[in-house]
Amino acid sequence: MISASNIYLVGPMGVGKTTVGRSLAKSLGLEFVDSDQQIEERTGVSISTIFDIEGEAGFREREAKEIFELVKRKNIVLATGGGAVTREDVRKAMRHNGLVIYLHATLEMLVERTRSSKNRPLLNTGADPREVLEALMLEREPLYRAEADIVFETDSRSPHAVARDICSEIRKRWQR
Repeated sequence: MISASNIYLVGPMGVGKTTVGRSLAKSLGLEFVDSDQQIEERTGVSISTIFDIEGEAGFREREAKEIFELVKRKNIVLATGGGAVTREDVRKAMRHNGLVIYLHATLEMLVERTRSSKNRPLLNTGADPREVLEALMLEREPLYRAEADIVFETDSRSPHAVARDICSEIRKRWQR
């Protein structure tokens, strides 16, 4: 078991937080939780619907409340939404309650991985998805890096390989 009880995966949409998180949790014997899925279960509607009705600010408020509850739990791997790091209170909650792992991918890879997705409200505005992703990365990349205990590249790697390498690094650095 690792010395920190929770692992928080941060990074942009399309980087693989959910897929890597499931594999990582299984490998470490921890519970996997996805903050977006938790919000959808709690509200009974999709993230896109929340964005349509409440806008991004309303969604971020719901997301923050969900993460504040989740960081109180123990022995979880939490896949956060790509914009969760935009709030200082959310960053602080994660920082003080576990390990933060930033999953990084190139802009080209993010564009490729998100191009057919219909469930990404920030990409479904009619604007060029590449330009949207680029603007989001300019804003969020420094926050992801500042919070990360570890940064892992996911480009051209299977989620299982990324999870395996994260497990190895966690065990090397933090296992007691």
